[in-house]
Amino acid sequence: MSTASTRLPEGRYGRPSDERADRKLKIAGTVLGAALLALVGYFAYHYVAQNEISGEVITFQASDDAVAIHLEVRKDAGTAGYCTVRSQSGDGAEVGRADFRFSGPATRIDKVVTLRTTARGTTAQLLGCHAG
Repeated sequence: MSTASTRLPEGRYGRPSDERADRKLKIAGTVLGAALLALVGYFAYHYVAQNEISGEVITFQASDDAVAIHLEVRKDAGTAGYCTVRSQSGDGAEVGRADFRFSGPATRIDKVVTLRTTARGTTAQLLGCHAG
């Protein structure tokens, strides 16, 4: 009894995978992966290093035409900037928005600010703090 060959007949099914094409694809994948990693690193650095001011809403007290917001802001010494806050009514409509400026040598500012509203606000949101 003869043994069947496990090799494919030459020339019948084309050449095996081209090693040069595989190498080019690996190089292209490596370059694109490195570029993506560099882009993610750039945006991460920009977000962390450039954000010199951070803040949070501690508490708030709403009345019919204003919201008193207790803000805690952390910043680098001597950095001036502002924080944007807003309030919404019970149905989700925005009833007030304002920027509050901070400056000076202190690195931590604990302040109650008053946001005027067009109707009774049920929320107090800190939208962000920025240097400048």
